[in-house]
Formats: sequence, structure tokens, C-alpha cells
Amino acid sequence: MQKKWLVGTMAATMMLAACTTGTSNDAEPGGNDNTNDSDGGDKILIVNNGAEPVSLDPQIAFESVSSAPLNNIMEGLMRLNAEHVPEEATAERYEVSEDGLTYTFYLRENANWSNGDPVTAEDFEYAWKRLVDPETGSPAAFLANLIEGATEFYEGEGTEEDVMVTALDEKTLEVVLNSPQQYFLNLITNPSFFPVHKDTVEEDGSWHQEASTYVGNGPFTLTGWDHNTELRMTRNDHYWDAESVALDGATWLMLEDQNTAYSLYEQGGLHTTTPPADLAEELIASGEVDLYDQAGTYFYRFLTTEEPFQNKKIRQAFAKAVDRETIVESVIRQNQRPAGGFVAYGFPEPSGEDFREVGGDLFAYDVEEAQQLLREGMEEEGYETLPNVTISYSSGPAEHERIAESLQQMYAENLEVDVNLEVVESSVFLDRQRGLEMQMSRSSFIADYADPINFLESFITDSSMNRTAWSNETYDQLIADSKAEADEERRFELLHEAEALVLDEMPFFPLYFYNQPVLQHESVSGIVRHPVGYTELKWADLNE
Repeated sequence: MQKKWLVGTMAATMMLAACTTGTSNDAEPGGNDNTNDSDGGDKILIVNNGAEPVSLDPQIAFESVSSAPLNNIMEGLMRLNAEHVPEEATAERYEVSEDGLTYTFYLRENANWSNGDPVTAEDFEYAWKRLVDPETGSPAAFLANLIEGATEFYEGEGTEEDVMVTALDEKTLEVVLNSPQQYFLNLITNPSFFPVHKDTVEEDGSWHQEASTYVGNGPFTLTGWDHNTELRMTRNDHYWDAESVALDGATWLMLEDQNTAYSLYEQGGLHTTTPPADLAEELIASGEVDLYDQAGTYFYRFLTTEEPFQNKKIRQAFAKAVDRETIVESVIRQNQRPAGGFVAYGFPEPSGEDFREVGGDLFAYDVEEAQQLLREGMEEEGYETLPNVTISYSSGPAEHERIAESLQQMYAENLEVDVNLEVVESSVFLDRQRGLEMQMSRSSFIADYADPINFLESFITDSSMNRTAWSNETYDQLIADSKAEADEERRFELLHEAEALVLDEMPFFPLYFYNQPVLQHESVSGIVRHPVGYTELKWADLNE
């Protein structure tokens, strides 16, 4: 089908203003000075971000609707390349000490901020210490646990001076780790480790809320931000590798409704988007959809301090009574893989084998076993009747509701248990889940960096990602030992032991592994979609 592309985004914005919604974390509307905005250039890629970013402050942003645009207006020491391997970015080169604990990064002389100032090692030191500063309150602070002194600082038991990130001179940064882990270079491609322009941050605490005050160092610079509607970015001429950037700019619309986005795609107002769930199967079968790997898992959590899920056997019963194949094939219908473990596919072992293939399926759909486990669990707790169970899911994508309804039906048929369903506004869902207020609730995890530990450390005691109140000393020790283990083969053995333990204890159960179904016009090339969730426009091009 021929499409007439709306290169000027004003037409697309006018068409959709009435049906665009934001999130609970929307920045304050109005007051946006677009004097930096630019409609110049012919190659303006139009994509859908799905919602208003929660924040474009690297040390605060920690979810996909913020990370995707942020990854294109900021850049760290390392950047994932087209093969999803970390390579030098703002850092021209690096050295690692013989014991694997000290990394020395040498920044490019021509690495500059969008205002023309040089990017300095001090900008990185300032940003990384800001990440773990308790006053920042970053949800991503735990990512810095490998850095000597970082954990102690954000837990209030150490000082900023104890965090071993040091600008040796204007272009040299030294980082000391507490364990020689090879995944460190993958870790620091995460947006949480992007630098910030120190002077700007200290002069204006709201610098990241408007295009007119935003200072970045990535391939693109933020030039327009109509809150809850769209972000506009143009090629950053101060970027050290600007000659590799083919696009003149990109516009990120904020359409939560997939059907609205698809309609706009069909009309020519979007170059790429996600297919609506109810059309995905048909569009995939027609060959119109490209499927990309995504390192993530859709799962359900149990609150292990609330009846009846304080009982391990009852948790196991509820997990084993779910037919994951049916949910993938008949409910979601987007060629996802049913999950028999928590760690997704795509993480190679030292041997070259895939972690998931080695670990295999750690639990199975088994109605008879589920019924037996439920009987045994109820007997252990002295239940004649199972306490009421409520499944909570967030508003938003229709598949959340369809999955919850499928679980409800499976529990009725397979366990003869009637469960209640509760839809919770997405604006408060996460807060309630973190507050341990939901008995059984849907969740998703997209990897922050490319290593299985990122999945498994989520369930250590008191982790902000745990949200089940489950605690197990053996599990905590396995994760701690893996982080201290320099031998990669032994480290992966420990991670397999940890995954097997947590899926025996079952404080949660996985349903399926994510993929990335994408509709993209044939004129678009070079977009890199990393399994860990970042979208790269640096190498994208339009040939219309």
C-alpha cells in the first residue's frame, strides 16, 4: 500500500490531540519555550513512544517510556552496537587492571554537550555519585552495587567520598569495583549511567523538564516537548560522531492506545509502531510484522505475607494450574515463548550455550499435581475453605485484562477456585504493588543490562524489585556469591542454583517471554532494537 508520509508532525498532532493521554507522572504542561525547535531537514522519523516520559533525568528515569528517547539524546561511556555488544562511545578507550577491579576510561577530546561545552570526566563522576546519593532517591541506585562504596552510600552507611568513581583529569575517569565482573561494561550502557551537565543541574533543578533547558550529549538534541503529545529531537551537530547520524530528526508521539497508533500508521502519520493485540496474529501471519528478541518476562507475583499465599504449596498450585501455552497461543497471539523460568533467552554462558537452554523448564503445567498441592497446602494451614483471592492488574493494554480473565477461568476449571479480578489505574498500580497492598498482581521485567544476574537479583530480601515480601537466606547468599565470583563458569552455576530455588519457592510465576513485534515502513532502515529494551536511532535512515 502506498502511504503519504506526514513529515511535518503538526498534522499528526492535530489529528490525535483529542485521543492522546498521558501518565500519572506527566510533567507540568505549558511553559514550553520552543525557540530551539527545528522543523528543518527532510528526514524526520516519526515513532510512537506510547506515553509521556516519566523523566528525562538519567538518574531518575528507570522505565521504557523514558529510556527509549533518553538513549538518543544522551550517551554513556559505552553504547550497545548493532550486534548488542558494548563498544566505546563517549569513552574513546578503556583499560582494566590485572585483577579486574579498576577500570580507567579515556573520554574523547571531541565529546561535547549539545550547548558546545566539553563532556568531562567530572560530569560522569558527578552523575554516578548522584545516582547513588540517598537525596536523589533514584530507583536505579542498586545498579551501581558493583562500584566500591556505592551500596554503603545509598543505604546511608557511607559517604560520597567512599564511592570509588574519580575524575583523574578532565578526560580520564577511574572506577574501582568490589568484584571483577565482566558484565560491568554491559551494565554501564544503561541510561542510569549517562552523564549530566554538572553546571546545568546545579543551576536549575528542573533542567530536564523542558526542551528549552535540556542539555544532552547524544546523537540527537531535544528541541521540542509538547507534554503528553510529542517529543521532537534533531541531529546534534556537537555530537562526536555526528557524521554517522543520517536522520535530520525524530518525533516521538505519545499514543497509549495501540489501535489509534495503528490507524495513524496506516494513514502515513507514523513510520513504525507496535501492532494492536487484536490484529497482531493476522498481521504477523501476513508477514507485515517483524519480530525482534526482547530480554523480558511477563509474570505474576504472590504476596507471601498474606493468606493464602504464605503457603508454598498453595503458591505452587496456582502456578502449575496455569496453561501458559494457551495464554501465548490463544490470548496474546504474538509468537511469544511460554516461560518455564524467569531468565529470558539471549544470555550466553561461557560455553556459548544459552542460559535458558541450559536451565531448561523449571516448572510445568500439571492440573493433577496442582490439585494435590492445593489440598496439601490447605491441610497444612487448616483451611476448610480457601481464603478469598483477588488478582490485580493495571489498566492500559488490553492484554492485561485478557490474561487476568484467562487465569480466573483456569483456576475455576482446574482448581475449582473462584478468584476476584481487580483493575487498578496504572497511575497508582506500581505504588500499591511496592507498598505490598496486592495479594496477587501482574508484573513485567525488561532487562536493564545483558546478564542473568539482572533478573535474579530482583528477588533478594528487601530489593525494591521484590514486591512479594519473600525472603530466603540461601537465595540471598547465592546471589551474593555470584556477584563475588570471578570465575564465569562457577558464576553461572550459582545463578542456575538461584533460579531453581526461587522457582521452587514460587513467590511469583512466569507466564511468557517478551518479544518485540514491530510494524515498520519499507522506507525505514537502520533502527536497532536491543533485547534489553533500548531503541537506537543513531544509525537509522529514511529513504522515501
